[in-house]
Amino acid sequence: MTENNANSENTHVEPSGRAMKAATAAKKLGIYLPATPQEFQDSAVTHAGLRELQNNPPQWLQDLRLEGPHPRPVVAQKLGVTIAALKRNELDKPLTTAEIKELLTNQPEWLSAARTQLAEQRLEGAPDEESED
Repeated sequence: MTENNANSENTHVEPSGRAMKAATAAKKLGIYLPATPQEFQDSAVTHAGLRELQNNPPQWLQDLRLEGPHPRPVVAQKLGVTIAALKRNELDKPLTTAEIKELLTNQPEWLSAARTQLAEQRLEGAPDEESED
């Protein structure tokens, strides 16, 4: 991959074999890339840099994890539903922690049903742990 690749959205710092795109690092960190500082978005992140962010998160990362906006997988996990359930109910977008808490407090019918369905699926698919004792 060349630095002058016209098809590349990131024409600045290119990831190498030892670094990953900011989007990949954001996914691994469970954060919403457009909400990160521009400096993070414009950089490649090494594996050591990712470990450092995980072990000693800067204030912006702590705030983002606490308040959001959160990416789809995190929203789905916090709501206790699948990403497909979010999409079916036109909630396929980043949400803040406050928005998630509001949804959990005043659950629409679809959210309650989706939470119940996922919980039942997990029970059906989970190994019988009680029989192992």
